[in-house]
Amino acid sequence: MSVTQIPTPIYYEEVPTELGHFLLAGDDDVLVAARLPDTWERDALPAEWMRKPGSMSTAAAQLEEYIAGTRRSFTLTLVPSGTPFQLSVWGALETIPYGTTTTYGAIATQVGNPKASRAVGLANNRNPIALFIPCHRVIGADGSLTGYGGGLPLKESLLALERSVSASTPG
Repeated sequence: MSVTQIPTPIYYEEVPTELGHFLLAGDDDVLVAARLPDTWERDALPAEWMRKPGSMSTAAAQLEEYIAGTRRSFTLTLVPSGTPFQLSVWGALETIPYGTTTTYGAIATQVGNPKASRAVGLANNRNPIALFIPCHRVIGADGSLTGYGGGLPLKESLLALERSVSASTPG
């Protein structure tokens, strides 16, 4: 996660994919928000955001490459807004390797608070740059899929995609 100034103005565009319509906001390769399909409505977006098709072309291209299985990591500048604890959790999420999972407890330990599994879950739920900050890679202690803002079927699809790409291509 890069620490940088939030771009102004913030542009957004809708990106149709085979998984549904994502919303990306920022300024091309600087991403301040990524909303999963069926989790956002244009009328509920911040008033200061401006719709500008093509404004997020780099982020949109990387999203499409990820979904196609040809991209394992993103090279965008990510600028999430959150509390210091949330930022530490989201930073830890970025260390989860593609095609693997970890638990809420492991992330809590990684951020220095082993008893904060539930707080990690809440931070995961508030991840403003979903998918790009891979909150979908966090599962329950028993190995089960647990809540995901985009729904468990989408989480399962993303994890299956990553497993299949990892199994079929080295490195």
